[in-house]
Amino acid sequence: MIQDEIRIPTAAGNPLFFVHRPDGDGPWPGVIMLTDIGGIRQAYHDSARRLASEGYVVLLPNVFYRTSEPPVIVRKPGVFDDAFWKRFKELTEPLTPEAIESDAAAYVGALTRHSAVRPGPVAVVGFCYTGGVAMRVAAAQPERVAAAASFHGGGLYTDSPTSPHLLLPRIRARLYFGHAVKDNSMPEEAIRKFEAALAAWGGQYQSETYEGAYHSWTALDSPVYNQPQAERAFGKLTELFATTLR
Repeated sequence: MIQDEIRIPTAAGNPLFFVHRPDGDGPWPGVIMLTDIGGIRQAYHDSARRLASEGYVVLLPNVFYRTSEPPVIVRKPGVFDDAFWKRFKELTEPLTPEAIESDAAAYVGALTRHSAVRPGPVAVVGFCYTGGVAMRVAAAQPERVAAAASFHGGGLYTDSPTSPHLLLPRIRARLYFGHAVKDNSMPEEAIRKFEAALAAWGGQYQSETYEGAYHSWTALDSPVYNQPQAERAFGKLTELFATTLR
């Protein structure tokens, strides 16, 4: 695998992002991988490399570049104390819907211009906080994003006027959602309402809850990492991309 470092001009700066890609000239389909709230770290470099080994060019953006360069959070995984929530607010407060949509154009534009990326649509996947961000990317770039996925995504259905589920009419991508059990950021009632909204939307989607898998189960450095269910999630992700990008 090859790792590149690139600068992507955005409306808010010129942040450093990473690209993981197979050896050789390609071209290969492009994928945007959005990290959880912990930001870019070894666990996500490893995940991006693994996805790249399946034949994709994977853009790994620092979603939180407005606040910090990596590491964006220095803490023991699984500790959600007052300091964590203070940092969570610092990282997410600048990410208004308008800011995310602006970033979406920058992400997709940079990925599709990469010399190793094949012409055509791209895909996006988000984890935890960025499950909703992945939906916003798909809504902001409907002509260019063919697939979007979320694993243990939080806040996908809320009473807020900016809830991600309200973006569905703008999305043309095929969608996949893998929910966690006993997830305070996406409880069972919210999942039911979200799935009703998906059904009313009428697009192609799959939404399922992973038995015995708790919030952040796919992250390699998570204290609740669940290898069997993480492998199942990876299989679902590569199936989605193979269907929409090949």
